Amino acid sequence: MYSKKIRKSFSRFAAWLGINICSLIVKVIPTSYLYAFAKNIAVLAYQFSTKHRKIALDGLGIAFGKEKSSGEIERIAKDCFIYMAKSAVELMFFFDKPQALRSRVQIQGRENIDKALAAGRGVILVSAHFGNFPLLLGRLAVDGYKVGGIMKPMHDAKMEKIFIKKREEFGVKTIYSQPRNECVNSSIHALRNNELVFIPIDQNFGTGGIFVDFFGEKAATATGPVILAQRTKAALIPCFILRQPDDQHKIIFEAELKLEKGKNSGDVILVNIQKLTDIIESYIRKYPAEWGWIHRRWKSKPVNKEVF
Repeated sequence: MYSKKIRKSFSRFAAWLGINICSLIVKVIPTSYLYAFAKNIAVLAYQFSTKHRKIALDGLGIAFGKEKSSGEIERIAKDCFIYMAKSAVELMFFFDKPQALRSRVQIQGRENIDKALAAGRGVILVSAHFGNFPLLLGRLAVDGYKVGGIMKPMHDAKMEKIFIKKREEFGVKTIYSQPRNECVNSSIHALRNNELVFIPIDQNFGTGGIFVDFFGEKAATATGPVILAQRTKAALIPCFILRQPDDQHKIIFEAELKLEKGKNSGDVILVNIQKLTDIIESYIRKYPAEWGWIHRRWKSKPVNKEVF
């Protein structure tokens, strides 16, 4: 047990040190070398991070095992690591140059959020750990939108301090997912203040959510977006950020998703969370390397599968 704690402490210190070293490197190397640097990091990560590589390959097997060859699945996993590394160095680069986001990140469907904000009840941006989603929040903040994101606090306090400071510099509000009551109250307050609240619902939610279909398997999913929409009448707008071939980005704001009625309140939540999950799955199917496969999405299992 003691040796395990030492390994964890060392691992977190190494990660903190690595972030700071990479941040310094990103500041001094020419922009033209930025993505080559990221690709080299990704190659090393894929080679040596055996745990995360296995999680990615296992998840891809669940999602695409019947549709793609093992070679195709491995290529997606490698590309996923490359995209994550690119996203990391981009964040370090843009943290000191937020205004540069206007030329590097384009927006499609801005009229959808502007129309929703005009109603004065706030907007719930439903998304996933897909693409360089922090740039989506940063781009909105740079354009003057009041935006916050629901996020899990990092295990490493030093790393958390680095990122919360940078989010604050961008003008992005952090709403922690725990404690749950504080998260709900902060989200409701932001929506009633006609702000944008970003909620990713693509990670395993344990016993606190509901099970919906995701790539043909039951996945425990957060219910927050639908419950908040019911309580505040805020608009639900799915959104995603896509990496372009030249490593610029495009944000897509979908049309507002109107809540579908159900037989009862529980059915309303189930039906609409399934609809949102289907939208997320459709984007992952089109751009599989953009999603964060290093997470055990299907870790939790329903106790009684017949219920769902």
